[in-house]
Amino acid sequence: MTKRIIDKKLTFRRLFLLLCDVAIIIISSAMGLLLRFDLSPKKVDPLYIEAVWSYLPINILVSLIIFYILRLYHSIWRFAGVIEMQNVFVATMISSLLQYAGYQITGTRVPRSYYFLYAGVLFLLVLSSRFAYRFVRYLRKKKYDSRELKQVMIIGAGNAANAIIKEINTSEHIRNTVVKCIIDDDPNKQGTYIHGIKVVGTRNDIIDCAGLYHIDEIIIAMPSAPKKAISEIVDICKETSCSLKILPGIYQFMNDEVSVSKLRNVEVEDLLGRDPIKVDIDSIAGYVKDKVVLVTGGGGSIGSELCRQLAQRQPKQLIIVDIYENNAYDIQQELLRDNPDLDLVVLIGSVRSSKRMNSIFKNYRPQIVYHAAAHKHVPLMEVSPNEAIKNNVIGTWVTAAAADLYGAEKFVLISTDKAVNPTNIMGASKRICEMIIQTYNNRSKTEFVAVRFGNVLGSNGSVIPLFKKQIEAGGPVTVTHPDIIRYFMTIPEAVSLVLQAGAYAKGGEIFVLDMGEPVKILDLAENLIRLSGYKPYEDIDIVFTGLRPGEKLYEELLMAEEGLQETENQLIFIGKPIEFDEEKFLRQLEELKEACMMESDDIRKLIKEIVPTYKPKD
Repeated sequence: MTKRIIDKKLTFRRLFLLLCDVAIIIISSAMGLLLRFDLSPKKVDPLYIEAVWSYLPINILVSLIIFYILRLYHSIWRFAGVIEMQNVFVATMISSLLQYAGYQITGTRVPRSYYFLYAGVLFLLVLSSRFAYRFVRYLRKKKYDSRELKQVMIIGAGNAANAIIKEINTSEHIRNTVVKCIIDDDPNKQGTYIHGIKVVGTRNDIIDCAGLYHIDEIIIAMPSAPKKAISEIVDICKETSCSLKILPGIYQFMNDEVSVSKLRNVEVEDLLGRDPIKVDIDSIAGYVKDKVVLVTGGGGSIGSELCRQLAQRQPKQLIIVDIYENNAYDIQQELLRDNPDLDLVVLIGSVRSSKRMNSIFKNYRPQIVYHAAAHKHVPLMEVSPNEAIKNNVIGTWVTAAAADLYGAEKFVLISTDKAVNPTNIMGASKRICEMIIQTYNNRSKTEFVAVRFGNVLGSNGSVIPLFKKQIEAGGPVTVTHPDIIRYFMTIPEAVSLVLQAGAYAKGGEIFVLDMGEPVKILDLAENLIRLSGYKPYEDIDIVFTGLRPGEKLYEELLMAEEGLQETENQLIFIGKPIEFDEEKFLRQLEELKEACMMESDDIRKLIKEIVPTYKPKD
């Protein structure tokens, strides 16, 4: 039914254009004679009128055929550009030449200048008829009261800006938006125009121009710009009251996907001020392809992204293990939808259970293991320390033992910067996990490695979702301390690092990401409030609640004695493992296991003995 309606509309439009062209050919024929004789009908020789009139039916038929062949009835004229103008010119010139040939063949006499005048008028009228729609749209936009229009500033005077402005001017779905000015740092572009919109200044003029032109929205159209430049521009734009949108990345421009629909709101990730991690995709694909891969905690924020990226690397089989059935179901349905050829197995089970994990490893024989299952919420683990040890330490121990027993090739542990000089149970438990990995690597044919990184934006338990919920509720936004700082990365970055670590792994390493400069949480909260269209401390208040149990003002990525070793990726380093008495450690591990199973109240004392750098706060 819908197709029939569309076909009828297209037929009607083409018939309308055809009738317009018939009228245009008649008018052009008449105007060719009138212009030759100074627009005075009395001066025109009746013989000339008779000649033109008698040849007119042939001229109309031939011209319409030429117009059809050159697709003058097929283009979408509201998007008309140089190519369409070129087609109109070629069509009208061919039509005029064929008219001249026809007159010569039939012996019809008209003034020589008539042919040139006819061709000129025909070209102008046909061109005007095709571009009239865009002119009418422009007039319709002008009818809007300027107060009703959304005034837009575009930053970046390149091809992306050109595409966005063109779409805003031509799309029938964008009726209340007008681009008022363009900003670009290139001195050669100052004072130039794109589609009639002037480049009025550089980034230093953004705030002044936003007020001068009454800007409501700023669009950052710089898909190839580095993250640092984007971050600096966003910092300036935040000082205005304008909403911000950004064109995500250069790949969309390369794929001809630049459009208004691709714009998104500026997120906190854009403020990190560094380029995302780049990994060697070929090396990742090389060691994952045609392998049986197991991901524990595959339904969590890190685990699920691991599964997404692994699914694209053509594993022989992907096995997901998770204790939480809802998360496992969600990622299962997503992967099956996006990767219909993937051999996917989703299992419910706890990494604490040696019988369950041994059964899984025995049945599926995974070659590569990513261990992402863990309790990560610092304050909650402080009040339930035995659960942190059961899930994080015992779960890692059980899974590592199964990987060793059943001959896995690689085992990659997901660790955290909180494992460095820990002040909380969660961080201390992850440090013990790293020690388990180091111990097993020295005793097993399996290559055991750990990957350590900071906070992940958007993950479960991250401050960003919390801040967003608080802002949506009208505030206040809660920050524990005005000076607290953290290292941040995006979920895809964290997963890229984990995958790259697996490719680099020789066994026993702790891989660490150079995450750039740490971010002040207070700045993060203020920026998120501004990006949501509010003013901090005026529209949305910020309240300081004090450091939570086990929390410290800053996190460290490396212990001082670990040192750094470079890898092929300039942002990925290897920390030298600290030597310790492994036999003693294994005995302590048994004691720790027994104590947590008995719900001991002295668990922190045992952890302190295992991890000397653990300094719990009162």
